[in-house]
Parts: sequence; structure tokens; C-alpha cells
Amino acid sequence: MPTLLNYTDLLSDLVARYRNRVDYLAIRLEEAEGTDILLRGEKVESLSEGLSIGGQVRACYKGGWGFASFNQLDTLAERIEEAIAASLLVGDEETLLAPVEAVQAVCALPLTGTDPREISLTQKKELCDRYNQILRTTDPKITTTSVRYSDSAQRIIIATSDGTLIQQSWVDMEMRFAATARNGETVQTGRETSGSRKAFEDLTNLDEQVRSAALRAVDALSLPPVKGNTYTVVIDPILSGLFVHEAFGHLSEADMAYENPDILEVMSMGRRFGPAELQIFDGAAPEGHRGSYLYDDEGTPATTTQLIKDGVLVGRLHSRETAGKLGETATGNARCLNYHYPPIVRMTNTWIERGNTPVADLFTGIKNGVYARNWLGGMTNGEMFTFTAGEAWMIRNGKLAEQVRDVTLSGNVFKTLADIEAIGDDFYWDESGGCGKGGQSGLPVGCGGPSLRIKNVVVGGEAAI
Repeated sequence: MPTLLNYTDLLSDLVARYRNRVDYLAIRLEEAEGTDILLRGEKVESLSEGLSIGGQVRACYKGGWGFASFNQLDTLAERIEEAIAASLLVGDEETLLAPVEAVQAVCALPLTGTDPREISLTQKKELCDRYNQILRTTDPKITTTSVRYSDSAQRIIIATSDGTLIQQSWVDMEMRFAATARNGETVQTGRETSGSRKAFEDLTNLDEQVRSAALRAVDALSLPPVKGNTYTVVIDPILSGLFVHEAFGHLSEADMAYENPDILEVMSMGRRFGPAELQIFDGAAPEGHRGSYLYDDEGTPATTTQLIKDGVLVGRLHSRETAGKLGETATGNARCLNYHYPPIVRMTNTWIERGNTPVADLFTGIKNGVYARNWLGGMTNGEMFTFTAGEAWMIRNGKLAEQVRDVTLSGNVFKTLADIEAIGDDFYWDESGGCGKGGQSGLPVGCGGPSLRIKNVVVGGEAAI
């Protein structure tokens, strides 16, 4: 892997040379190596190892930003000139960046097991073959399978005109599995995803998880579709994590607020959104999760931010710019997928704290409801959301009854938070997340939560008769 270590003195010299021409200057260099394997059925669609090195320059003058990315390090001075020229062209207001202390640090996120760079491409392909074989041989009704493996090791250096100089490195791994089953015109799909920033071994013992994806697809073929209606719903921790990330987390990203006055008004501090038991957090500071790091891509230290306290909105997620414009504190949530993109406000690890209700008691008193587990997909549009459950059962008189399929949950996030009736005493971290925003898709994140009981949820399926 190429080394960036020889560039630290150069970055400091260049920042010192150009810093007085703009209000703010940041240079981010990155080197990365990774593996990508994709199997579809019996075909190998992708089998590659890659190595890249590049960087980006961000300059701000009178509130206007200039940005340049490059993969030839010997053109760095020219790219700085370009970024500065662009900022001078567009700047016409005031540069407002929340203050952060200058940091000089060299750090790496620790692994607890084997680094994937120590595993050969052949071994990684064999692992994918094993999981693909499980999917394909689970049942004759399985018609389509896919297995994807990816890993990435990144090292970055950030130098800013505020005096920050940080070297940071980490490794990220992910596997995705899908199986589609068909019976005549009926088609069902089961999916599973797993990720880690800790050890290659975390991906090597997933046989039962992979098999369960295929079995869910097959079993769903013979299940009755749910009758569409409004129900009291119990969702499992995986769906809770997805819900808090997709439906609430994006609205907590402060660029959404300052760019949209309507959202800023809705997401006003001190507004009650849920029951007094509801606590929601986001932060990269908790160790060992896929959204964890020590410094964000502006050099701001990682934090843990409480978004909702006792059901009331008390915080939001910031870059230095959004914090400066809203008069708040930078939270260390400025992230970029790689050097091709500027940092924007992104979630890290987002979770709902566990509650006090035993999980079995969440079902008590529900005459006719739905229990939903895991997820197949989903989408959000502002404050509206729709998620498809991976598995679901009817709840009859407080007990699980028949299993059903085609369960979609939809609603308004603020109404849904207010309709939370109970929060379970369980908790699960889902490390399978890859978040998309602003053209930067697949950014590793963590999601967590307990089981939740929510009233008045619109459940789509077969029309009720």
C-alpha cells in the first residue's frame, strides 16, 4: 500500500502558505485498499482487489466553498489554487464555522481479530462460495441468489488552517445475502446483511443467518398476505434501529434544518416527540461499531449526542458549518465516503435506549395486531416513511398467531414517535447499515434499539374485506 506519511510536512507547509488567502482551508489525503466480490447464482459478476490514493481540498471564503479532488498527489498545489479560486468566486456572506480545538494526533481503530488484508482473495472467494451454496441448496424453489463481500482499509490525513493535523485509519467489512423463491406467480425474497470493523472472523460463521434468509423466502410463498389495516404493532430491535436511523435520524442532520425552514420549525428544540421514556442518541464515540471513529472528516472529535431526552428534542447532528450557522456546537458528524466527495452531515451510530417493559409484556392486551421482525427494504420522504418487514405474525388476544407476508409499515415519523406505547427491555446493535445521502451511498453506520410497541400504525397488504 502506498504511504502518506511522507506528506505530513508538505501538508503543513502548504496550509501555512495558503491559509491567509481564505477564511478556512482543509486538505484531506486518503489511501485505501479493498476487495469486492459479487456472486449471482452460478456466475461471478465481480472479483477484484483495488488500491487507490487521492485527496481533496476545501476552501471557504465569505461563506462560499471551493472544492477540488484529485488522485495525483504531485498536483496538490494546483488543486489548492483551484479550490481557493472557486471559493473567492462564490463567497458573498460571512464564514460561520463553529470553533473546535486544534488537534495533532495519530490514531487507528483497533481490530479484535484478523485483518482482512491478511486473508487471500482465494479464501474470501471460498467463503462467498460456501454461503452461496447454502442459499442455492436450501430448497428447489430458490430461483435466484446473490452473495456480496466487500472490505476496505482506509488511512487518511487531515490538515486544516486551524492547526489540526490528524492521521486516522480503520478497516471495514460487509457481506450481503439474498435469495428469491418462486411458486408460480408468487415471488418472495429473503435478505441478510452483516458487517464489522473488528475482525474478519465476524463474517466467517454466518451459515445459519444465510440459511434463514433462504428459508424465509421459501416459507413466505405459502403464507397469507396480511389484511391491510391500522394496527397496534410490535417491532423487533432490528426494525427499531432501521426506524430511528431512516425516519428520525436524517431529520436530525442539521443541514436538513438550516436548508429547509419548515423542517427547522418542526425540529425545534424543546418540542415533545414521544413518551417520557424515549431516549434517542447518535454518536461515533461508542467503540467497536461500524459508525465509530475518533475524529470526523473535518478533524472534530467524535462525540455522543442525545437527540431526544425524556421524549423531548434536545439535540441535532452538526458539521462545523451547520453548528456555526445555527449557533450550536459541532458534534463530529461531518463525514465523506471517500476523497471524491466533500464531508456533509451524516449519522454515525444511532440508537434508541432500552426501556423497562419486559418483551413478553409488549404483546399484552393487543386484541388484533401485528408483530414485525427484520426488514426487506424501505424508503423515507421527509417525515413520511414506509418499511417492509422481513417476517411478520398476527397478534391475537396478546399472543402470536398465524404468520403473514407482504407487511409494510408506513406513517409520519412524528406521529409514530408520539404513538409509542411501550419500550422493551431488550436491545440489539445492527452492524449491517450502509447509509446513502447526497450521492454518497454505502457509508458504514450502526443502528440499535429495543423492541417497541406502537399504536395506530398503517399496515399495508391485501385490502381488508
